[in-house]
Amino acid sequence: MTTNDTPQPGHHPRISIAPKAPEVYRAMVALDAAAKKGLDPALVHLVKIRASQINHCAFCIDMHIKEARKEGETEERVYLLNAWEEAGEHYTAKEQAALALTEAVTVLTDGFVPDAVYERAAGQFEEAELAQLIALITTINAWNRFGVTTRMTPGQV
Repeated sequence: MTTNDTPQPGHHPRISIAPKAPEVYRAMVALDAAAKKGLDPALVHLVKIRASQINHCAFCIDMHIKEARKEGETEERVYLLNAWEEAGEHYTAKEQAALALTEAVTVLTDGFVPDAVYERAAGQFEEAELAQLIALITTINAWNRFGVTTRMTPGQV
């Protein structure tokens, strides 16, 4: 990628993690399954899509949008997700808090998650659910890093 995030000609997939590090891959799949337990599936999709947008993981954006649409997510909410703050009326207060936390954890501005963002999420989620949300955000960020580093190709799942 260049500094303007434009794919360069000839960018092709690199190594495939699953066959080369199968224990890591299986652990990631198990972590992903555990992280989303107890969370609303619509919220899970929004978090995964938003983190993937921030991380520029085309593979994950493609996969999670397709999954979300298959499970009934509206096109409008998917299209507006990149500007969710300006389109707040399309997302619940709980979803907005989760998206704000997703952005803060994904970007880690100045190396931390701001108190206001954390408190916003803590005000919308019970502690166990908040712990699950933090695990979900952490997990999708790990998946994104695999996808971007190995140049996974959208549409390959």
